[in-house]
Amino acid sequence: MKAKQYLVLGLGRFGMSIAKTLCELGQEVLAVDSDAELVNDIAPYVTQAMQLDATDEDVLATLGVNNFDAAIVSIGQNTRDSILVCVILKELGVPYLIAKANDDLHAKVLRKIGADRVIFPERDMGARVARSILTPNVLDLMNLSDDYQIIEIRVPSKWVGNSIIGLNVRRHYGLNILAIHRQERFLVSPAPDMLFASGDTVLVMGKKEDIERLEEA
Repeated sequence: MKAKQYLVLGLGRFGMSIAKTLCELGQEVLAVDSDAELVNDIAPYVTQAMQLDATDEDVLATLGVNNFDAAIVSIGQNTRDSILVCVILKELGVPYLIAKANDDLHAKVLRKIGADRVIFPERDMGARVARSILTPNVLDLMNLSDDYQIIEIRVPSKWVGNSIIGLNVRRHYGLNILAIHRQERFLVSPAPDMLFASGDTVLVMGKKEDIERLEEA
């Protein structure tokens, strides 16, 4: 699969993590910040790193942002700069815009100006940790919409020794098994007759209410 190209603007802790992880996953990343020290820090881990003022439309236009698959605006606490950069990116034709929000009002403005996805890193991580405390079998969870989630969960004990087709997971639980993580292997789209084993973790997708029933299984 051809690597996609991502533009990351703002190299605080969140921006650094996004840029490094995308590169580790085989993607091409241009990381941008006005702070030379941060640019130097990220340079060994990304495809390219540049020091520039992203609020300068003429400078940003030289990057050819419309050629990237997506731009991630992770500018820190300067809400004005974050909004301004997002406006410029939309005007320059970026195909997909992801923006970090500092609060609900900031998020509302970002959506109004056309951000395709708005994220709250600290809030989202806090919600994940809280859920993992209350439901120890849940390893990770991602909301796809108001109704659907993807969740990674330790295989329920009563599933061990049974297969996907034997349990009829889709009919009885309303869930789709996306993958099974077994020891060092990640088995995508597992065969219906594959038996679940003790120690497996399972990546499933479904409605929130069906996932909640699974967590209680």
